[in-house]
Amino acid sequence: MKAEVRYKQPKRLLNPASGFLSGYTHTLNPYTGCAYACSYCYVRRMPVGLFAGQPWGSWVDVKEGAPDLLGKELVRARKKGPVTIFMSSSTDPYQPAEAREGITRSLLEVMADDPPDFLFLQTRSPHVTRDADLLLQFGDRVLVSVTVETDRDDIRRAFAPSAPPIPARLKALRELTALGVPTQAAIAPLLPCTGGFGARLAEVTANVCLDTFAMGDGSGGRRTEQLRISEIHEQLGLSEWYRPEAYLRVREQLNGAFDPGRIRISRDGFLPLPAETGTRDATGGGPEG
Repeated sequence: MKAEVRYKQPKRLLNPASGFLSGYTHTLNPYTGCAYACSYCYVRRMPVGLFAGQPWGSWVDVKEGAPDLLGKELVRARKKGPVTIFMSSSTDPYQPAEAREGITRSLLEVMADDPPDFLFLQTRSPHVTRDADLLLQFGDRVLVSVTVETDRDDIRRAFAPSAPPIPARLKALRELTALGVPTQAAIAPLLPCTGGFGARLAEVTANVCLDTFAMGDGSGGRRTEQLRISEIHEQLGLSEWYRPEAYLRVREQLNGAFDPGRIRISRDGFLPLPAETGTRDATGGGPEG
């Protein structure tokens, strides 16, 4: 299903961060809505998803005039102290519309000239490699986090058929890491995978975050239950992977493939990396959580 693209004039772009992302000062979403329409996306159960009047994934709002607005908002925000930004919390900044609209790139261009204290860039799209030239300008003030929920593309198709293939995401991580852009793989949320998942991730990035439905949907798993994700596991004959303790087997894989300080769990994995891992922590200390 192709998403309807609509054009809106936003009143603001930088929103105060809270809750799961309270380690940041602001969130930044170049778009509203997301064409990837992942079945487990917690945004489906938020007001923007529940009351849109159209199915989640069937529409995307493009925020017109975003670069000029962001520039003005950054000036005001910096007057109040350090600025740390999570991009994006309720959409994917590199969903298909970005290839044509370029909103995310235009925002990066604004920030690259005078980077915020830290930018966390979260996506599941290999299209992020297009902006490697800009990301390198941020130095250690950026972390590109690419979602890789599983190493099985058949599982990806069962849960998120409109999302980019897993091999393409791994390739993007490899390319960005090789260029010197700080990266991590976000196993968020964990889906059924193979016994070699940890080793495959260690080949393309030095950092990894492991999250689950129960830990990461902001409601202890209740939102995920409402989305009936357990039924997809049952249909695949993989119900054991839906149990809260299932992440422990993957944690063991990661322990054997990554340095201990580069494995983070749930909320900690979405905060700035501490300095000893190679990325400056803009909050002035270690990750909160």
